[in-house]
Amino acid sequence: YLTDNVGLGLTKTTFITATALIVALVFQFRLNRYVPYVYWLAIVLISVVGTQITDNLSDNYGVSLVITTVTFSVVLALVFAVWWGIERTLSIHTIFTTRREAFYWLAVLFTFSLGTAAGDLTAERLNLGYAVSVLLFAGLIAAVAVGHYGFHVNAVLAFWLAYILTRPLGASIGDYLSQPRSDGGL
Repeated sequence: YLTDNVGLGLTKTTFITATALIVALVFQFRLNRYVPYVYWLAIVLISVVGTQITDNLSDNYGVSLVITTVTFSVVLALVFAVWWGIERTLSIHTIFTTRREAFYWLAVLFTFSLGTAAGDLTAERLNLGYAVSVLLFAGLIAAVAVGHYGFHVNAVLAFWLAYILTRPLGASIGDYLSQPRSDGGL
């Protein structure tokens, strides 16, 4: 809305939402307990900023969706590797230190950037379309659930796999609902 309807453009809108995210995260990190409206404001803002990072790279700088998908996959894997290496856990139930919370928010940011890149990659670059992309990522989430409940895949691993896959699923659903019919949307 801010980018197109208000006319701020992608870059200015990204700076505005990133600033709002930083403010929300400052409040989030100062809290020593779960406060729903602060947490969910940070989640909404980080989802927007993560999406805008990918959109800026692809739309403003011409970075291909293949490169952004691979890059954000590697960066996310590095976040998890460092988090695990230092903390020896990736469980969201053990996030009770500032450092663990910082790892969590980094992981969330890069899942949103990756989700936008991967959702757009499958739907647009690979020409699968938005509906097929929705089915693809929903199917992968279902496979994770079957793996966890049917084959006892580790709960923390299953959580993060499903969490990561919800991002391209959401991007595909959002594009399917918002894009014109001529581009494969509703």
